[in-house]
Amino acid sequence: MYNDWLTIGPVTIHGYGACIAIGLLLALFQASHRGKKRGLNDDIVYGIVFVAAVFGFLFAKVMYCLVEWKTFIQDPLSFISSSGFVVYGGITGGILAVMLYCKIKKVKFIDYLELCMPSVALAQAFGRVGCFFAGCCYGRETDCAIGVTFHNSLYAPNGVKLIPTQLISAGGDLLNMALLLFIAKHTKKKGTVTACYIMFYSVGRYLVEMLRADERGSVGALSTSQFYGIFSLVLGVAIFVFAQTRKSTVAEVPAEEPAEAAVEEAKENETV
Repeated sequence: MYNDWLTIGPVTIHGYGACIAIGLLLALFQASHRGKKRGLNDDIVYGIVFVAAVFGFLFAKVMYCLVEWKTFIQDPLSFISSSGFVVYGGITGGILAVMLYCKIKKVKFIDYLELCMPSVALAQAFGRVGCFFAGCCYGRETDCAIGVTFHNSLYAPNGVKLIPTQLISAGGDLLNMALLLFIAKHTKKKGTVTACYIMFYSVGRYLVEMLRADERGSVGALSTSQFYGIFSLVLGVAIFVFAQTRKSTVAEVPAEEPAEAAVEEAKENETV
């Protein structure tokens, strides 16, 4: 795969960054479309996506520096320009930033969080496709038919057949999104969609980590993400149980009357 898609003068469009940008735009459109149907403020949705993206990237980079702290101390500047990120750090940072944003805007955090969870999974899917173009987050060597060989990667070993863990992760994220959309349509318990996202992602990430071969930190026999994933899975289960026991449910939003119908009704009322 080639990560450099297009070069115009001093500007080069990289596949990794382009895929992330595409994923964010699609996530924004999806959240905005679904938010309007639920009667949620579209400006707030746009603000949430922006805040989550900025602080998500920031926390993902900070977490990466913490995980690779030995290398970071030796050459801090190299981490600023590298593509290294820790997704769990991005998720945590994004959620905390959105929580603060909703508090400032005086809107219900849980309503917008539930709305955006499927969109988060969608954005992650495109991010993993970007990883595939860059060659990072690569899998172990394999002889299976689905193996891929990189020839121009700065991260993955070139000329070796590898498990395409990036594409497996992308497929898992899309499946996660589809399941969350289905659950959101059929549940009225607030917090259920968020809990399911955390549980599905935790399990999927833990399994994919078993297929990866890149350097990404470890805690004993587990990778950093697997270690983190155990706690996030427990958190997801706890949120799910709590959501089912609460009386708080998603409010039904009445369909808005067409503008023409509203005008006609106003005229009739004036006549009467």
